[in-house]
Amino acid sequence: MTTSIITITDLLPRISMYMQFPFVRYALIVGVLIALCSSLLGVTLVLKRFSFIGDGLSHVAFGAIAIASVFNLTNNMYFVLLATILFAIFLLHTGKNTQIKGDAAIAMISVGALAIGYLIMNVFSSSANVSGDVCSTLFGSTSILTLEKSEVILCIILSVLVVAAFIVFYNKIFAVTFDEDFSRALGIKASLYNLLIAVLIAVVVVLAMNLVGSLLISALVIFPSLSAMRIFKSFKSVTICSAVFSVVCALIGIFVSIVSGTPVGATIVCVNIFFFLVFLAVGSAKK
Repeated sequence: MTTSIITITDLLPRISMYMQFPFVRYALIVGVLIALCSSLLGVTLVLKRFSFIGDGLSHVAFGAIAIASVFNLTNNMYFVLLATILFAIFLLHTGKNTQIKGDAAIAMISVGALAIGYLIMNVFSSSANVSGDVCSTLFGSTSILTLEKSEVILCIILSVLVVAAFIVFYNKIFAVTFDEDFSRALGIKASLYNLLIAVLIAVVVVLAMNLVGSLLISALVIFPSLSAMRIFKSFKSVTICSAVFSVVCALIGIFVSIVSGTPVGATIVCVNIFFFLVFLAVGSAKK
């Protein structure tokens, strides 16, 4: 009993102490920005039944990282970002093919990129710990020490662009999300805004790679929006609730990870799952 009381009373001072370290502040900044961006786009992707595009693009990013490591690119973020955006555009156009539906295209690209990336890392990698590198890339880094200042600055710039684009084109994205045919009748270029959504989610996927890992990115896209939909019904209220939900879960997950020493990405996803169950129970009670 005494131990639990001491643990609770020491929690805030410990967190305050950790906040003095730059790498902790970097993780908090990046985590909050990624959570915010992924939640905003997640509502649209879930409503368009295209939520697993994040999963497919994350595997593409994994393959791009493997190729970048073979060529010893010093800053592979830009290469991975370009490759992921190009595949997002390709995936968007392939999904319109009557012979290859959107979900099938995502599955093909997802499995293919993951297999090719893993093969390249095993055959050509110069690292002595290939399994560790693969695990870190897929599930996120086990240490928040890996975030560098240049990565944080790039994350801030790209996140601001993603949020700004979502706010500026909010009405157009809303129209395309619910009825593409009707939006085209109103003169809205639906294909252009679908392309914008694909590019934005590609940017978010690349930003999230270092913190949560490629296999866990879809959770940040899906859980906040699904949780908000359990309680709210309008697009605007769901979007706002999803953003708040995602940011709070990211903060709690990072702090829990710091205190307990657990992997950052997996901890954030587990917090998302817990609060999703809470929202699910609240939504069921309201009905």
